[in-house]
Amino acid sequence: MADVAKLARVSHQTVSRVLHDSPHVKGDTRERVLDAIRQLNYRPNTVAQALVTGRTMVIGVVSFDTALYGPASTLIGIEEAAHEAGYAVSITSLRSLNRASVLDAVLRLRNQGVDGVVVIAPQKTAVEALRHLPPGVPVVTVEAGSNSPVPMVAVDQRGGAMAATQHLLDLGHRTVWHIAGPADWIEAEQRVAGWKAALKKAGAPAPPLLRGDWSAHSGYELGRQLVQTPDVTAVFVANDQMALGLLCLLHEVGRETPRQISIVGFDDIPEAAYFTPPLTTVRQDFAEVGRRCIHLLLGQLEGPTRAREHVVVPTQLILRKSTSPAKAR
Repeated sequence: MADVAKLARVSHQTVSRVLHDSPHVKGDTRERVLDAIRQLNYRPNTVAQALVTGRTMVIGVVSFDTALYGPASTLIGIEEAAHEAGYAVSITSLRSLNRASVLDAVLRLRNQGVDGVVVIAPQKTAVEALRHLPPGVPVVTVEAGSNSPVPMVAVDQRGGAMAATQHLLDLGHRTVWHIAGPADWIEAEQRVAGWKAALKKAGAPAPPLLRGDWSAHSGYELGRQLVQTPDVTAVFVANDQMALGLLCLLHEVGRETPRQISIVGFDDIPEAAYFTPPLTTVRQDFAEVGRRCIHLLLGQLEGPTRAREHVVVPTQLILRKSTSPAKAR
């Protein structure tokens, strides 16, 4: 830093202000310092900075070891938002989200010196672990439900499910069937709640609930049950992968979508627009989830307490060609 200051003809305090993006540096002075940094190929010593500031500029993330689109996209959104804020990310991926594994992961990250931790907690067992976190650890969680004991950011799963179901009802379908995700997933239960709420509001009968495991295979197998019921005309599926399996089964048995059965998915995976037919689905804004997480976490780093703030990110219904008005009977 002294070499940079000498070359730029400024004090080392001015160099420090430029490195920390302080607004209290004149434009021409800032450019002179940045030019000196480039000439000398200067890189700040992060260890020394941590000793001075008490921060490592690293955020830890506890993630579920899965290729599922939702958790994976959430992780990407958090990484991008952290990098935009000037933080590196250290990720711990767990095979199972039980109380012991989540607590151990948070403590290991804390021992590595991370400034704070984001826990992606889509399952009920992970939420239970959050109740036993040691005090003084800045933590934000994602998709931990309304009972989360720590600051939380979540997509409006219930509202998205209501919009999907209402869309099908507005098309004239007498009722809407639902293929749900696993019961231990908070998002799956919130989507079930939204589906039921929309049916109740419309005075429509609620068909039996079908349970899948998020995979295309489970959507395909549950489709076998649906085609045995001749009055099924509309299905809201809890994720796009299961919707893909259902579409495949319907094609094989000769049931046309949407002429005979309309389908809405959830997630808006990149491939959804290229299904046959292109899938109407509910889009989640994972980039916004990441930004809100980092905002809440940085707020904890600035403040002395862990405020129990819950932030909900809205969804968007994306209309494509897998839904159409119900045929008159």
